[in-house]
Amino acid sequence: MPESDSWEYSLHIPNDVRAVTVSRRTLRLILTVHGLITLVDVAELLAAELVANAVRHTKGPAALRVRWSPPGTLRIGAWDADPSPPEPPEPFAAALEREDGRGLALVRACADVWDWQPLVRDGNRGKFVWCEVGAA
Repeated sequence: MPESDSWEYSLHIPNDVRAVTVSRRTLRLILTVHGLITLVDVAELLAAELVANAVRHTKGPAALRVRWSPPGTLRIGAWDADPSPPEPPEPFAAALEREDGRGLALVRACADVWDWQPLVRDGNRGKFVWCEVGAA
């Protein structure tokens, strides 16, 4: 059963494609130790897409942030150093026909809500793209 207290983890990641795997595995461990195993599959997919976008479309470091808020909301977000807004996701069916550009379409299809915001972190401008899923 999920914990009733709020918690948050941040993982600072380099601009390296291996960061996607590290992020997924770290998120799986976090959710497992907090008793949220039912959210692992969808959360891993969402985190992988957000981190992959941060690594693929920017040249600097990035960060994954995971926050649990009672009574049952998991927020997953990725910060990157590019302050420009993410490309709006295409409808999921249209995105499936392309070689790239499916990330935010998957996020939109699998998350309860998603959005982005400009963000200043450690004196650098960037953006934070996030999504939320609820524990059913």
